[in-house]
Amino acid sequence: MRFRLPGRRDDATSGAPTGPPAGARAVGGPAGGAPGGAPGGAPGGAPGPGREGAPGPLSHPAPQLTGEGGRRDPRPGDHEATVAPAPGWQRGERARAASRSLAIASAQLLLIAAALVVVGWVLGKLWVVLLPVILGLLFATVLWPPTRFLRRHGWPAALAAAVVLLVFLGLIGGLIAVIAPQVADQVTELADQAASGLEQVQQWLQGPPFNLDQEQIGQYVDQAIDSVQSNASNIASYAATGATAVGNGLLNLLLALLLAFFFIKDGPRWVPWLAAQTGPKAAPHVAALSQKTWSTLSEFIKQQALVGFVDALFIGIGLWIFDVPLVVPLAVLTFFGAFIPIIGAFVAGAFAVLIALVDEGFTVALIIFGIVLLVQQIEGNVLQPIIQGRGFNLHAGVVILAVTAGSSLAGIVGAFLSVPVAALIAVVYRYGRDVFDGRHPEVAGDGTHTQVTGDDGGAVLTRAPGTPD
Repeated sequence: MRFRLPGRRDDATSGAPTGPPAGARAVGGPAGGAPGGAPGGAPGGAPGPGREGAPGPLSHPAPQLTGEGGRRDPRPGDHEATVAPAPGWQRGERARAASRSLAIASAQLLLIAAALVVVGWVLGKLWVVLLPVILGLLFATVLWPPTRFLRRHGWPAALAAAVVLLVFLGLIGGLIAVIAPQVADQVTELADQAASGLEQVQQWLQGPPFNLDQEQIGQYVDQAIDSVQSNASNIASYAATGATAVGNGLLNLLLALLLAFFFIKDGPRWVPWLAAQTGPKAAPHVAALSQKTWSTLSEFIKQQALVGFVDALFIGIGLWIFDVPLVVPLAVLTFFGAFIPIIGAFVAGAFAVLIALVDEGFTVALIIFGIVLLVQQIEGNVLQPIIQGRGFNLHAGVVILAVTAGSSLAGIVGAFLSVPVAALIAVVYRYGRDVFDGRHPEVAGDGTHTQVTGDDGGAVLTRAPGTPD
């Protein structure tokens, strides 16, 4: 950047000024031309029209400008040249446009966040109603295949649903009936072994490295008893809270089973009814999304059952090898514990280690603890993300983050429902993305789509070739 005097022009090629230096004065005389004048000037030494900086009655001294005048510019400079480019004329307009875009995006983001907060608040208020519905849908995904088989063979819908539900409850009751006698037969023996185990622990504490005598151990036991008695009220409140939670859980379970009966009885009518509430253009999308979400929930149950079976198998084998009692009950507990992430696996593993400690001693208990820890780590960090990621087409990292977020937001139930919820969100997102890209996700692989047909007497779903209008 250069500073120039008004009317002054620098040589573009050499950078040297074409006129005299700023502030220099041109005087008439022999060196300037003919006596009494200047070349091309007026007589009497008046400055000619082409002379710059010459004093005269109406002229002013040239201003002393400083700055970066270019190479070989005699004018002194105050600043060094900067490496930043000179500002363009559109910089301000572009900055204002970027600010407007940022403000609009921020406002949209705030509106979306506010909407999510409102939706979360509403779901929290309706959670008492939503939880049995969700559990009933999960039960229905398990009970629907045998119900569909019976209905295809001529069974009435209500009879097929009732028989399947009763058989399901009978299987659960039979499993409990098989496990209960084993537990009852060995509970007395385990209690005696627990008492002897406590005596062994007491003897171990009396030896090195602790070297505690009988009186010190008695003091620690008395302190523990006093601590329990002093916190009796808190413990009672916790127990009451736990009992209330158990009661609510049983009530939700009964409601879920009742809703599951109606879902598998009237389930095929749900999608036609829902699609009939929309227009002809939206009906194929409603039907396609309903079918995709249903298959996703079914896949979740299958994958979770597979993970629980792997856990129960390997932990049961470890218990059987080291001759730990109650192998079958512990394996069944491990299987069902897999449906409750984190807490279920922890409780099942703790029971296995405790029984091994009571029956076989510290060494075997430590080995069982290692087996349980290894199986759970492989299941939680490798097997479950891979199996569920493939089944739901989710990345393993997404599955892990979903479980973490669900457990932090809603505890055990949130951890249990986090993966299917993440899968359902992914299904809706992919469907909307394909619609925006013009890929027609409502069209099945055979080139047909679902449409609603019928009259005032009712609506049914049929398949039509091609894409919907």
